[in-house]
Formats: sequence, C-alpha cells, structure tokens
Amino acid sequence: MTLNAQTPVGQIVTERLGRAAVLDRLGIDYCCRGKMTLGQACAERGIELGEVLRALSAVEIDAASADQVEYSALPAGALADHIVETHHTYLREVLPRLDVQFDKVVEVHAERHPELRQMQDVFRRQWAELVLHLVREEQVLFPFIKQLEAWASLPRIYRGSVDYPIRVMEHEHDSTGSALKSLRKLSGGFAAPPDACPTYRALLHGLAELEADLHRHIHKENNILFPKASALEASLREGKAAPSPSSGESPARSATTTPRLPSPGSPAAGNERSPPSSSD
Repeated sequence: MTLNAQTPVGQIVTERLGRAAVLDRLGIDYCCRGKMTLGQACAERGIELGEVLRALSAVEIDAASADQVEYSALPAGALADHIVETHHTYLREVLPRLDVQFDKVVEVHAERHPELRQMQDVFRRQWAELVLHLVREEQVLFPFIKQLEAWASLPRIYRGSVDYPIRVMEHEHDSTGSALKSLRKLSGGFAAPPDACPTYRALLHGLAELEADLHRHIHKENNILFPKASALEASLREGKAAPSPSSGESPARSATTTPRLPSPGSPAAGNERSPPSSSD
C-alpha cells in the first residue's frame, strides 16, 4: 500500500505494526481514531506530512514486525484469543504492580511533585474501568464473535447485532485513550524529574510501556477484530436464515440475541481484582 494524505492512520498500522512506534512518537492516535486520515492527523498535530511519510517509509520489516503483520490475516476468533493471551494477561500483571509503585512514589515525592496525586487518581479510575472492560470482552463479546464465526448462516430468530457491544467497547476505548493522554500530559511525556528515585523512574517507564501496549491492544480491536466481526455478521445476514453451526449442533438460544454486557458488581465481574480507591 502506498501511503498518502488520504490513508487512514489505523490502516497504516494494520499493514505494518512496526509503524506504530513512529505514530506514537509523533502523538498521532491510530487506535481510538484509526479512521482519521494521515493528512487530518498531521494538520491536527501541526506536523509536516512529508516528514511523517519519510519516517514511516524508513520503518524496516524485521522478523518481529513481519510476524505482527499477520494479525490482520488471523480469523476473528484466533485474533480474539491472541488479544486475551497477550494484552489482557499483560494488563492483569502490570496494573497491580504499577499501583504499588504509585503508592511508594506518592508517599515520598508528592509534596514536591503534586501532579503525582492526580496521576494516581487517573490511573486508579482507569484500572477500575479496565477490570470490567476485560470481563465484558472475554465473557460476552469475544464468545459472541466466535459464535458468529461458527455459524454457516444466522438462526431463523436472530435479534440485535454484534455492532451494539462493539460500540460499547469502542466508547470504553475512547475513555482509555483519554486517560492515557492525561497521564502523558501530567507527567510531561513520562519524563523523570532530576530528583526522581529509581522507583519513580521505574513507574514512569512502566506507564510509558502501558501506554504503548494499550495503543496496540486497542488498535487490534478497533481496526482489525471489530471490522472483521461486523463484516462476518453482514455476510451471514445475506445468507439463508437457517441454524447451521459448523459443529453440526443447534446454536444456543442465548446466542440468537445480542448478549447483555455485565454491569459493575454483577457475578460476571465479581471475580476480577479491583483497584483500591484513590483515598486508600
């Protein structure tokens, strides 16, 4: 694909995930705003288009990025599994660790760096949202997508659409994107101040890594998985409305309607570890 001002920024990264680092460095949002054209993004950021195109063209396809390109070729269900095994697992490991670091850093440095308390509040609110978000994807949306993939055609009685839970997830992705921007702004681009101790520096480094992983995570969902799911449902709607799962079994009744997303405090969300409140 030849890149130009009309190329959607999400498509730029979908074709070659290694380009994400360039857009991250330039502050171009390719995950939550992946449909925006490169020209629009450059104008919004006040960046010269030619400079961005040169930086993107310099990205080499090494062994790692060549493997990552294949995510766009994965079936929807396999891509959902990859997201859970890679990005969801990462979040469940890193968020509690960063919270412990926040406690230590705030206790020692907040008097000289009051922005740390604001950052901790943003972090904990976003952690609480992500806890439920992961459950919604793993227990509702991803199984729904896999069921669509298993059907040869839609059941005779099929109400709702996969696009409803997708829109909910995209809205939550926007919230995550806003939180990441707040953390970056409050921290001055995750730059350590001269008096930062090793734990302070480790916290900022960890937040920068969290931002990068969430950008790639959300990109894979918004710009690859969700369009695949919508297209899959659309193709099924064009077929005959007869229940014919690939397994040969009748589809479950609950799968014939758009599933409900679990709400805070529901049993589906109850087993997930939640962050402490900001006042703790």
